[in-house]
Amino acid sequence: MKKLFIITGEYSGDIHASHVVKALQNKTSDIIIEGVGGENMQKAGVKLFADHRNMASVGISPSIIVNHIKLGKRIVDYITKEYKPDAVLLIDYGGFNLRVAKFVKQAGIKVLYYIPPQVWASRKGRINKIKKYVDEVLCIFPFEKDLYESYGIKVHYCGHPLVSQLPEKADKTVFFEKHGLDVNKKLVSIFPGSRVFELKYLMKVFIKSAENLQKKHPDLQFCISHAPNLSDSVFNKFLKKCNIKVIKGENQALLSVSDASILASGTVALEACLYQTPMIIAYRGPWLFYFIYLMVRCIKRVSLPNIIADKLIVPEIIQGNVNVQKISYEIERILYDNVYREDNIKALGGVKTQLSDKISSDEAASAIIDAIRD
Repeated sequence: MKKLFIITGEYSGDIHASHVVKALQNKTSDIIIEGVGGENMQKAGVKLFADHRNMASVGISPSIIVNHIKLGKRIVDYITKEYKPDAVLLIDYGGFNLRVAKFVKQAGIKVLYYIPPQVWASRKGRINKIKKYVDEVLCIFPFEKDLYESYGIKVHYCGHPLVSQLPEKADKTVFFEKHGLDVNKKLVSIFPGSRVFELKYLMKVFIKSAENLQKKHPDLQFCISHAPNLSDSVFNKFLKKCNIKVIKGENQALLSVSDASILASGTVALEACLYQTPMIIAYRGPWLFYFIYLMVRCIKRVSLPNIIADKLIVPEIIQGNVNVQKISYEIERILYDNVYREDNIKALGGVKTQLSDKISSDEAASAIIDAIRD
């Protein structure tokens, strides 16, 4: 029997890992899988060495750093001294996983990386660590293949997991009826982010923008998406006396039935793109973080649709430019300039085509099987 160890660090990685595990199970019965993950991996039949919730703390406090170091050492010791797998599969979570990769590789164990760090966006120096400690990269963006090959790194293009995993569009009539929305009005959805600091910096201006647009355009209605990882008590602190409808835990359905969206960047922008829902990106945070970002970034575009297309498809309003007037203008253009809207939807469809129709988890599973049989 072959043995594989998988390391994820957060909820999204756990989901991606579970799909890869299921694909592996469909292709072979000759593999034992253990790892660090969450309930999705566990449900797929993976024996968990540790729950990734122990790794998901955000920050740079001494206690968090110490906990990460201790957990990393436990994982490395178990992999190299007890479990001794044929390969370790790292999924996303670059900072932690690349540190683990160093010691696993030095122990002579094959290292594979699915959904590698976005070195093309920032901290390009990480690619040298990948070259040194990773045997094969299983990438999800088409342009990543050329990048890694240019550094002499073995790479397999798997396609993006969202292409095959994203649910079909929701039934608009059913969704509107369920949430008491008016079928005769255009719907603009607001996604203020899934982190508390994003709510702090974005929620107020997003709500004011919605109120401004609603005064000018009675044919508009708005919904705010409540990220499921945020408790009601935390989320509601930022709503104040807002009268806009809030929908929790139905992100993708909401995106799919919206006429336009106001987004705080992230993967949700790619989801909107795959649904061909026109959007704007408006993002700001602490100025210190922004200046650090400016120093480490490799590309000037922020949203994934623009990065993949290598041109500006989605309007990006960043940091000091985030205000009610700019947000309102871009939403009005998306909704009421018919030529611009049609061109925008067509361009979003082009990005979807670029991402291919590969089933990412299936491609990753095939590459893993080839690797552990070598």
